Amino acid sequence: MIHKHAQYYFRHLKDDFPAGIVVFLVALPLCLGIALASGAPLFSGLIAGLVGGLIVSWLSGSQLSVSGPAAGLTVIVFNAIETLGSFQGLLVACVLAGIMQLALGYLRAGIIGAFFPSAVIKGMLAAIGLILIIKQIPHATGYDTSYEGDESYMRETAESSFVELFYAFSGITPGAVMISAVALLLLIIWEMPWFKKQALLKPIPGPLAAVAWGISYNLLATQFAPAWAVGEKHLVKLPVSEQAADFFKNFMFPDFSCLANPQVYMIAVTLALIASLETLLSLEATDKLDPLKRLAPTNRELKAQGVGNIVSGLLGGLPITAVIVRSSANINAGGQTSLSCFIHGWCLLLSVMFFAHYLNYIPLACLSAILLHTGYKLAKPALFIEFYRKGMNQLLPFVITVLAILLTDLLKGMAIGLGFGLFFVIKANYSAAITLIQDGTHYVLSFNKGVSFLNKALLRKFILRIQAGSSVTIDAKKAGFIDHDILETVEDFLAAAPDDNITVEVIDLYGKEKIKKHESLVVLNGRT
Repeated sequence: MIHKHAQYYFRHLKDDFPAGIVVFLVALPLCLGIALASGAPLFSGLIAGLVGGLIVSWLSGSQLSVSGPAAGLTVIVFNAIETLGSFQGLLVACVLAGIMQLALGYLRAGIIGAFFPSAVIKGMLAAIGLILIIKQIPHATGYDTSYEGDESYMRETAESSFVELFYAFSGITPGAVMISAVALLLLIIWEMPWFKKQALLKPIPGPLAAVAWGISYNLLATQFAPAWAVGEKHLVKLPVSEQAADFFKNFMFPDFSCLANPQVYMIAVTLALIASLETLLSLEATDKLDPLKRLAPTNRELKAQGVGNIVSGLLGGLPITAVIVRSSANINAGGQTSLSCFIHGWCLLLSVMFFAHYLNYIPLACLSAILLHTGYKLAKPALFIEFYRKGMNQLLPFVITVLAILLTDLLKGMAIGLGFGLFFVIKANYSAAITLIQDGTHYVLSFNKGVSFLNKALLRKFILRIQAGSSVTIDAKKAGFIDHDILETVEDFLAAAPDDNITVEVIDLYGKEKIKKHESLVVLNGRT
């Protein structure tokens, strides 16, 4: 069995290795940026990324999901550090949150992810794509007042992101624009069908070519045209260790004396619930993007995230979730198995230990181009046209989810989108569960599926349409379940029918629920 697994992963190594490097290049600045935005040590973001890559990748049942620090948790983390008075206090809450997630996994709470309508999930993906574009344009133009550029707005930066987008065009750095424009062009060319047929260039992922271009251009521009180069402010900033052993000095450990503080438990519950919800949403979205349409086990994912948060908290890392931007970057780069996520974890580890100095040559504009391209793929116009053609029942939840996420944040927006999505699901179910067809003076009242109290108003509306002196067939063959309220309404109709000279035939109503038989009025399956 182990040999077969090894063969499976080895067979996909040619796809997973370059995809892992791409995910690493996308994840690296995000890990640092989220740590900075959370008011935590920069290294804590890298630890969270390492745990997500090296540990969660193998515990998770998803082949393509990537875990690490998520911008959706930054507000909670920032407030938690202020509330508890120390980063070590937050680490205690992170460990407790992990234990809770582990318990949720064993309690099979992962099923909640299946209750999100497809239009809402795709709306989330499109909104994330648009957010990426909005947040990355300032990096691409060289207007960098913020470090982060991940998949979710933080409460205090939703408005500032639009403000930055406006100012980005008045604070253009020529070098950054040159790097990002050419890198974006390379990524577009790399996706073209004729280019994919080139045997020599096909194995090289587009994002790697974009990064190679950015480094080469900036080194040459620094030497020969300094006005067109980008400064250190616009380059990746990694903490550089003098020796490999210095790497271990960056670890921090929880202060378990904080267990006496009741607020730790409230923060832990909040982290566990929000991290679990973000994970399940990201997992659902990743499954939809997977070209092979594999379905990841949600309960196993919660357990994996629980272990990940316990380890991250014990080592001094930020809380982690499954994150859709890195997962979609993994899929776009051709990742096939969890090996790509594991490789991204190893790249993070090796880069921090040995190559931090060299990675600091990468311009942020390169990474912005990669994320702009990913954002376009998630929110391409064809997706909006597709939902328009599906009708208002699909279009409205999709558009409302997109707008709600853009105007609030990921979790609030999803809650609003889900509310509208469920409304349209209930509305569609409400209309389809019972139908009334008229043919002259004969009516057929059909129960097409399980009917509940939600359909009671519709049933009454149909009964009122039935004219005096007519005949009615109540057909319940397709109904798996009939609620007592519905049966009570039918019984009232059966009792009142003779007064209006209405004859009623009932087919397959009994057995779903017992009701009083009106043998003098009702014809059962054609027999009096």
